[in-house]
Amino acid sequence: MAPTGLWLIGARGSVATTAITGLLALRAGVVPPVGCVSAQQEFADVPLPDWDEIHVGGHDITDTSLEKRAELLAESGVIPHRVLEAVRPALSEVDDQVRPGYHPATHTGTQADAARALSADLSAFAERHGLARVVVVNVSSTEPVFPPLPEHDNLETLEAAMAVPGRTVLPPSSVAAYAALRADCPFVDFTPSTGVRLPALTALADRRKVPYAGSDGKTGETLVRTTLAPMFTTRGLTVRSWAGTNLLGGGDGMTLADAEHAGSKLASKGRGLATLLGREVTAPLHIDNVPDLGEQKIAWDHVSFDGFLGARMSMQFTWTGYDSSLAAPLVLDLARFTAAAHAAGRTGALKELAFFFKDPMGSDEHRLAQQFSALVDWAGTL
Repeated sequence: MAPTGLWLIGARGSVATTAITGLLALRAGVVPPVGCVSAQQEFADVPLPDWDEIHVGGHDITDTSLEKRAELLAESGVIPHRVLEAVRPALSEVDDQVRPGYHPATHTGTQADAARALSADLSAFAERHGLARVVVVNVSSTEPVFPPLPEHDNLETLEAAMAVPGRTVLPPSSVAAYAALRADCPFVDFTPSTGVRLPALTALADRRKVPYAGSDGKTGETLVRTTLAPMFTTRGLTVRSWAGTNLLGGGDGMTLADAEHAGSKLASKGRGLATLLGREVTAPLHIDNVPDLGEQKIAWDHVSFDGFLGARMSMQFTWTGYDSSLAAPLVLDLARFTAAAHAAGRTGALKELAFFFKDPMGSDEHRLAQQFSALVDWAGTL
């Protein structure tokens, strides 16, 4: 496949740094593609970009270098030290491709100005490396829920509002999505933030004939839920409640400790459960910041259900993992599948990528096995 760009929003964060380090290690043959769905045998004949055909750049609002972030991740157990040493020089080269991102608190112009600058960075990146396409993936921190505005319903009205000094008509994730679409780049939202999910932006994607996908990567607790919930329904067991508690540290822990930031994450995680079970159930979900956990995340779930003759039973499970390690290979998968879809002329919401998301755009299917079958069938048509 032709050289492809992967542009990461939040390029110096934990997920992005792990994905970049992993890509460089795969390219160098230092590690096998464990956790990479696209590397499985089912997709061997799909025209996906090879690891060495993917060039990486991105936007970020921090100055911490990729090398420094990778060192911190190595200390926390996410990146093996031998892998870091093997790719350290290449990390610095990628860091040179990271540009300042948009932050509403520090930006001095209009949102239209910000979007133009972001689009220009994407176009310059593509030209600099002779890329056939650039897939933009948002892996930045989860945003607070952004209130709906009338301008979100119409592209022309939105663009007029973006050009008004002092107006903040879009959250940063949607400014990034707008900039990507204006640069004719496919956009993937790995976060539960607003991103492309506005009528004006999906209209822009249709107009520019580029695909988009999202949202909120399915990495841990929800992955287990989408596997287990169909077990109860196909077995004819009635789930009465499904309670969950997430304990996490690191940057995600600090961000999601804020109720405003956690709102979109909680909504995203909760929407699929009712669909999986076929009805609404009591499903309280808590997210707590435990700084001592660092990059580690622990999810504890308690499921209460009825069996034959009304027998009350329950199941509990605990999931412990490194969120960045679980998310990073999926970011690479999404870049490869989305690039192949764009090359094949696919447009609009890539509903077949629902397998990767908690709250998939364009699809109401949440059962993991069915999602995987749909992904395999669709990939075979590219």
